[in-house]
Amino acid sequence: MNWDLISVLIFYLLLLVVYYKFKNKFENQGLLVLYKTKLGLNLMDKISKKFPRIVTFLSYTGIIVGFSGMAFILYFLIKETIKLILVPGTPSALAPVLPGISIPGVPTLSFWHWIITIFIAAGIHEFAHGVVARNINVPIKSSGFAFLGPLLAAFVEPDEKIMEKKPILKQLAVFAAGPFSNILLGIFVLLAMMFIFAPFLGMIYDSNGISVSGFIEDSAMNQSGIELPFTIISLNDNQVLTIKDFVNETSYLNPGDEIVVGTDKGDYNIVLGNNPENESLPYFGIIGLQENLILKDNLSFLNPIEGVFEWFQLLFMWLFLISVGVGLFNLLPLGPVDGGRMIYSLGLVFFSEKVAKRILLFASLVCLALIIINMIPWIEKLIIFIWGILILVFTLL
Repeated sequence: MNWDLISVLIFYLLLLVVYYKFKNKFENQGLLVLYKTKLGLNLMDKISKKFPRIVTFLSYTGIIVGFSGMAFILYFLIKETIKLILVPGTPSALAPVLPGISIPGVPTLSFWHWIITIFIAAGIHEFAHGVVARNINVPIKSSGFAFLGPLLAAFVEPDEKIMEKKPILKQLAVFAAGPFSNILLGIFVLLAMMFIFAPFLGMIYDSNGISVSGFIEDSAMNQSGIELPFTIISLNDNQVLTIKDFVNETSYLNPGDEIVVGTDKGDYNIVLGNNPENESLPYFGIIGLQENLILKDNLSFLNPIEGVFEWFQLLFMWLFLISVGVGLFNLLPLGPVDGGRMIYSLGLVFFSEKVAKRILLFASLVCLALIIINMIPWIEKLIIFIWGILILVFTLL
């Protein structure tokens, strides 16, 4: 039984019940549904007043990080979109953040990991907007959560009339605060994984190979006929137990080399291809590599709760990926998102309002085209996922 699918179904059914029961408390703005509250507003005031210098420093740092992140995500998205079009089998650079979606090279996102990480990432994002807005004396009218179809979101509602009267630099600080907070959260989570979680796992686990969860279409490993997932345990009869072992063994290889890949499903002879980004390097075409961990022999008594460690490991991983992903996506120079407002405000510094709007329109159209191209491969998967929910509904009726 697919408990994730059942959890998703129950969750959205409960949302529908709440929506129809308290419909008068929701605000409809086209496809967007808002539920406005005063949650967190007092805390935003307290933080902005108690730590004004820290908030000011971080908010202006956020502007620098924000425009740097905007340049990075645009470069990355353009580069990966070109690869998606020209290189067969290249995975999409974007994916819908929904439970059940399986991203190549990454474990499937479970419902509970999704709801927890979205709640944290969206909450911190909007809270940061509110704190910086209060720091420049812009009132916050409300906070709350929103729905755009199946997508969840949070929001804070600053007084836009007062915001527009503030200097451009202060407006930029407010717009950049949300994405910057997501990137900061991602950095903290990554550091926690590296210096707390990883050493802890090293104390209780040994690695017995490199698990592989995906490969690129038409790559050497894909053509070998091996079924996913599998675990690499040797290369050319040399034992490979850790990522370090894998890197060491592959450092001597070149494109065109014929090697024997030992796996938990048998040995496979493959001829290495050329890396699409650097043809002088060998190419396996495998993605989603991670060490296959097993409990140390003297800790076998932990077997009953081993799944708990794995669950929290995935939670940290998804919190990092989703938080950074939300931050960078919001930095795209696209209409209503933070990056769009940043590029428009910056345009007003150098150009007239009319020209600034044209710049934003052009940037938004480019971003929309990139997003649509990258989302096409996911449409089929999303349809299959929704179809699975419908089948479950009809089965339960």
